[in-house]
Amino acid sequence: MSKLGIFVNRQTMSSSYRLTAVVKCRDVAESMGHTVEFIFPVDIKKIPKLDALFIRANTDPMNTTYVAAKMASMYGVPVIDDPMSIQICADKVNMYLHLIKNNISMPRTKFLRKNDINEMCIKGLFEELGSPLVLKEPSTSFSVRVEKASTVSEFIKVAKRFLKLTDWIVVQEYIESRFDWRIGVLNGDLLYACRYIIPSETFKIQASVNGHIVYCDIESVPKEQVPPEVIDLGIKAGKAIGKGLYGVDIKENNGKLYVIEVNDNPSMEGGEDANYPDMFRRIISYLMAGEASDYADEIWAKALGPYGFEGEYGLGSGAAFAQGEGTIENDVYSYKIDFYDK
Repeated sequence: MSKLGIFVNRQTMSSSYRLTAVVKCRDVAESMGHTVEFIFPVDIKKIPKLDALFIRANTDPMNTTYVAAKMASMYGVPVIDDPMSIQICADKVNMYLHLIKNNISMPRTKFLRKNDINEMCIKGLFEELGSPLVLKEPSTSFSVRVEKASTVSEFIKVAKRFLKLTDWIVVQEYIESRFDWRIGVLNGDLLYACRYIIPSETFKIQASVNGHIVYCDIESVPKEQVPPEVIDLGIKAGKAIGKGLYGVDIKENNGKLYVIEVNDNPSMEGGEDANYPDMFRRIISYLMAGEASDYADEIWAKALGPYGFEGEYGLGSGAAFAQGEGTIENDVYSYKIDFYDK
């Protein structure tokens, strides 16, 4: 009998929607003959004794979810989300560079540093990308620190605020749409599809409006009602990041599709599975079959050695820290790279 660990934290358990989702996952796993244990951060030492680990807490390279994923990977325990996916998706510069490298359709995008925040540069961006522009702080999640700017003064105000937190900001053309497609991808296959209906008060799926948080509505959409090109683009974008579990956000405007972002640890508590009753079963089967562990082994095989950072966007073999922290070729990008010289 195999043991599945579901990694949770206080935030997971404090949300009735998240709690319901992880209990449902537990029930599915037990119906498949597995034993299940909820793993809290204080239980992290139990991870090596698990047969698989499913992380259902907000992921970030700076918190315990990443430590849990890294520990599972080190001990050969299949894990979702894998450390590399967390590292890539937690940094929008990193994530967008993966999409660019794989020729994924996305909004026209620029990466700016502090020295780029001047009137001439910003006017040029408005001329090139149109108005308004969308500014993003790279570590943002849940639409926090994602804002629009329609004038140079608005742009400078937002950019300076974001640059107190980061070396780079992401600037994109604004793509208007009434909803976002969310395509769930697991190991390169469609897991679920839904629409996130954007609140009329904002351009984001979640925002604070007049002191109140407004959320998008979620509509699960059967596979046969999803345009094939939307599914294809979602799968292609997921593969650009890795072979794990991803939620790909896609906008449609004037007949063209744009990937807005790829998320690891995607939401599963909003009814995304209404038309996909086998969602948790497929995730558990993928974990227990060891495919997630095989992918981790593949990453480590490519990462080992002194040239893990070499490649089109890499730092080259001369990077001192590339020796100590091996990473998959072309898959980790530093904020210190001068993209304008590439």
